[in-house]
Amino acid sequence: MPESESKKKKSPVKSGAYIVALGIFLSRIAGLVRERAFAHYFGNSDAGDAFKAALKIPNFLQNLFGEGVLSASLIPVYAKLNSEGKKEEASQLASTVATLLCLCTSLLVLAGVMATPVLIDLIAPGFTGEKRTLTIKLVQIFFPGTGILVMSAWCLGILNSHRKFFLSYTAPVIWNLAIIATLLFFGRHNDQYSLAEITAWGLVAGSFLQFFVQLPSALRLIHNFKPAIMKFDNNVRTVVRNFFPVVISRGVVQVSAYIDNLLASLLPAGAVSSLAYAQTLYLLPVSLFGMSVSVSELPAMSEARGSDAEISDYLKTRLNRGLKQIAFFIIPSVAGFLILGDVIVSAIFQTGQFDHNTTIYVWGILAGSTAGLLATTLGRLYSSAFYSIKDTRTPLKFALVRVFLTTLLGCFCAFIVPGLLGIDSKWGTAGLTVSAGIAGWAEFYLLRRGLNRIIGETGLTFIYQMKLWPCALIAAFSGFAIKYAFFPESGHTIIRAAIILSVYGIIYFSLTYIFEIEESRIIIGKILKKISR
Repeated sequence: MPESESKKKKSPVKSGAYIVALGIFLSRIAGLVRERAFAHYFGNSDAGDAFKAALKIPNFLQNLFGEGVLSASLIPVYAKLNSEGKKEEASQLASTVATLLCLCTSLLVLAGVMATPVLIDLIAPGFTGEKRTLTIKLVQIFFPGTGILVMSAWCLGILNSHRKFFLSYTAPVIWNLAIIATLLFFGRHNDQYSLAEITAWGLVAGSFLQFFVQLPSALRLIHNFKPAIMKFDNNVRTVVRNFFPVVISRGVVQVSAYIDNLLASLLPAGAVSSLAYAQTLYLLPVSLFGMSVSVSELPAMSEARGSDAEISDYLKTRLNRGLKQIAFFIIPSVAGFLILGDVIVSAIFQTGQFDHNTTIYVWGILAGSTAGLLATTLGRLYSSAFYSIKDTRTPLKFALVRVFLTTLLGCFCAFIVPGLLGIDSKWGTAGLTVSAGIAGWAEFYLLRRGLNRIIGETGLTFIYQMKLWPCALIAAFSGFAIKYAFFPESGHTIIRAAIILSVYGIIYFSLTYIFEIEESRIIIGKILKKISR
């Protein structure tokens, strides 16, 4: 893309990343409140295990056909048609994809409900008796709501293509609020098993609300929406052709998550729910900083035009800038989870049935996840770059490698390593997150090498990383010193976290500002500018 056009596109996309980050931040905060309410009533009980395990099964459908897949297959084609002024073709494409998605999702939801008992045995073979029965009931309740969330992802794809990011990424707030309201209203008067079923219905209600709050805006953006399945022109064929490799790619990644869940179900009680709590925190920076950049960059990279050399230069510029933006926030997230994880976990979850011992357990699992946090997040942006050039098969190959390594290392770290170290077998759950992180680095390396062969050298410079890591570690250990000196006890968890994490953040931003990190100077400059007004 010519330089003038690159500059023209830079500002909207950069602001788009901030809008996506804000939307994700609001939805994730609502999600953390939801998890705190859930932890209060369920802790890491059998009912909590059943709910978390059950939710993973229909979520497979959502992740398989939802946001990531539609972004990779629909947005590059739809966004390019709009940028070329082909509004009627774009409308026809959106209409056909919506109809096909609705039909496929309906059939899969029906099949999922009927096949639930078999799915439970495949996913959680360690569940027996009442725990297994409850899990089956919950899955059958969840499936219809999850089908609606798939259609919600279609709305997200349309909105994102038109750079309308905020609504699509704040819509999950409604989903979370529906679950929170259900827990608070029914939690005091029901036992855990009954409450799990009631909460499941609250989740389904939230799914419908999340879809319908986005639908009117999505329909207004489409020039002429007409449900149809017979208009298979070249654009639809391109989306379908790209769709299946991404479905398989997302599928094998989900298989990796299911393997973790399966192995966790064979570990002592509480492993499944504790793993889910840790993943909630782990996914926060991935979504907030990785997804925000990747989502906003995909439409822009998909619109790249010009000679092969111009497109490659444009993609390299966008990719390298995006990698720096992601690393600036992910590296301190790694240091924070590793050194101050107990402060974070206790502030969010420690209440009711979730006690201090559970906090330490979840912190250990969260610390294990830091092994691959940076690689996983940077890998999202590399995958988006592949999707922007309509290459969906290369990420699939590398995802298969990741699943193989996750399975192999997961079995070893979950069941063999605790015995070798002479520690409680429950810590095998932390081994699962470590093994997934190692596999994530392997996938990231393959993605970077594969894309570099196409567009030229990309990646974070060694000097940039060596500026960020010391800043993050010094700030984290400073927060740890504050905790040790002034908060030796685990009480007042929220106040303690607010003080310690504020010190951590202030020191990190101050050090990165001194080291002349561009991202820090931009953020601090904006803050100082607003204060001076």
